[in-house]
Amino acid sequence: MGLNRRSFFKVLGVSGMTLAIGREANASVKNDNGVEFYGILYDAARCKGCRGCEFDCATAHGFPDPPPSKDIPAIRKTDPTCNTVVNTYKTSKGDVFIKRQCMHCNEPACVAACLTQAMHKTKMGPVTWDGDKCMGCRYCMVSCPFDSPKFEYFSANPKIQKCDMCFDRLKTGEPPACAFNCPNEALMYGKRRDLMKEARRRMYEKPGLYVDQIYGEHAAGGTGWLYLSPVPFEELGLNNKLQQSSYPALTTGFLYSVPSVFVLVPALLAGIYQATKNNHLNEEKDDE
Repeated sequence: MGLNRRSFFKVLGVSGMTLAIGREANASVKNDNGVEFYGILYDAARCKGCRGCEFDCATAHGFPDPPPSKDIPAIRKTDPTCNTVVNTYKTSKGDVFIKRQCMHCNEPACVAACLTQAMHKTKMGPVTWDGDKCMGCRYCMVSCPFDSPKFEYFSANPKIQKCDMCFDRLKTGEPPACAFNCPNEALMYGKRRDLMKEARRRMYEKPGLYVDQIYGEHAAGGTGWLYLSPVPFEELGLNNKLQQSSYPALTTGFLYSVPSVFVLVPALLAGIYQATKNNHLNEEKDDE
């Protein structure tokens, strides 16, 4: 059976229009059922750089064990086989450690940019990826202000990899693997509102220890991961110049100053994806 031209151009047109307005209609992910977002508070003043969270994350997701500390550079990024890293920064107060992973934005740019809803903001807060829906456009990678999603270029069946806050564990009442057994209590899992209260309490009780900022409170519209630090966040490689409103709120697009080809190609791919998907379903029915 041939390609359904009407279906193709219908999907293409809707996809292109959606992109052109910055997906305003679906950009704001609200908790309509009254369930509060959950998140994690990371306290860089308490972290001793043991990297236990890296190993626990690797075990929970079936990744290879991280390399020994002596074999790795001080500054790393996450990759398709590593959802989190702990880096060491030389700062104005000596060595300070910082954990990096997906930030689980309150209104994620990756979700707004995903044409097939493969990226999804769950009602509990974690941002997850569904491989059955992904068409491989990688626009989530382009849109993320934190450079979190990573693509398995080496794989014959590639996935988008990033921290999912151990969503499968959360559904059974368990905390994320990284926050389960932190020996110095540098990681705290809970409702975002409670984490904000705890962060403010620590800053109030020890004003000389922390900078007067909770990173993630407002950055990019707010994030599920919140940070406390004894030094300015710029010294830890965190971008402190991100806008405070969410990126999907830019109705002129995050399409955000990228070339127009990034607008047109995903729309084209969306049309191809939907049309070929319908075509395969029709072929299966014919075979029956």
